[in-house]
Amino acid sequence: MFQQDLIGWFEAEQRDLPWRKDKDPYKVWVSEIMLQQTRVDTVIPYFLRFIEQFPTIQALSTAEEDRVLKAWEGLGYYSRARNLQSAVKEVHENYGGIVPDDPKEISTLKGVGPYTAGAILSIAYGIPEPAVDGNVMRVLSRILLIWDDIAKASSRKIFEEAVRRLISHENPSYFNQALMELGALICTPTSPSCLLCPVREHCQAFQEGSQNELPIKTKNKKHRHVQIAAAVLRNDEGKILIHKRPEKGLLANLWEFPNIEVALPFVNEKDQLKEAVKDLYKADIQIGGMIGQIEHVFSHLTWNINAYEGKIQSIEMESKELKLVTIEEMKEFTFSVSHQKMMKQYFEGDE
Repeated sequence: MFQQDLIGWFEAEQRDLPWRKDKDPYKVWVSEIMLQQTRVDTVIPYFLRFIEQFPTIQALSTAEEDRVLKAWEGLGYYSRARNLQSAVKEVHENYGGIVPDDPKEISTLKGVGPYTAGAILSIAYGIPEPAVDGNVMRVLSRILLIWDDIAKASSRKIFEEAVRRLISHENPSYFNQALMELGALICTPTSPSCLLCPVREHCQAFQEGSQNELPIKTKNKKHRHVQIAAAVLRNDEGKILIHKRPEKGLLANLWEFPNIEVALPFVNEKDQLKEAVKDLYKADIQIGGMIGQIEHVFSHLTWNINAYEGKIQSIEMESKELKLVTIEEMKEFTFSVSHQKMMKQYFEGDE
């Protein structure tokens, strides 16, 4: 039987992951948010550090946002951390610090979509709710021979309904985790290891030989490339100018070095950056040589950054969003990955 073969394999072969040590709904929740669009190997050390710093719902709900973002630094997709903390505050204030075990209630929490809700309910509470992500859709498209396009939002309902029909009511936790594990280890996007698959006998795509044609997934919208000029600027005292990004939008509330999107290809980008810093920060600067080039890829766009070093000749004033900081003080601020790379290039060149 499909359920028994799948769960039996998971019991024997599951990876030893820190969030599987217990069924604490808070830890399951944190792990599922971290694992969105991020590899398991990358998440493990972040998860351990995060839980060490914020071991409970109360600890995270009362923490300063800057501390939370600092703990998340390098994981990317920072809105995940903000939404998690916002939702945890709601659980702390409205549910007495206990993660709701009701599908409707848990789905109202910020950043908790159908997949995350299903994962927490099934893994932590043993409730037979579907947890359908890309891994699960890939596995089921092959097992059940589903030819619907998994890139379409409407297809999720088909797969959720399939899980509702198949899920083990005795052990929904292991059933959902086993589907995810199968997608991660065996039923991979390309070259699935069918000969090692514990449910090969139940797989219709394998019987037909169409496992490499599934799932059907249309391409996303066109990826945009953006040229950026940025600079690490120091004053006579050796302090470095940093500013905070807006509260909303890409990389909200993170700190970075002054930078601009290069809009005028026929004007020197260093001159464009110099003018922008003068307009935005009332600062006169000199920009020197290039310290490096950085490519940073988001899901929908790529930043191609030319990074320079430079000197601050004068600046009118600092603010909450604009600071001159020492190298030691910089460690307290949360920077995006691309600007962490800039920092590294700058200090390596400064040695």
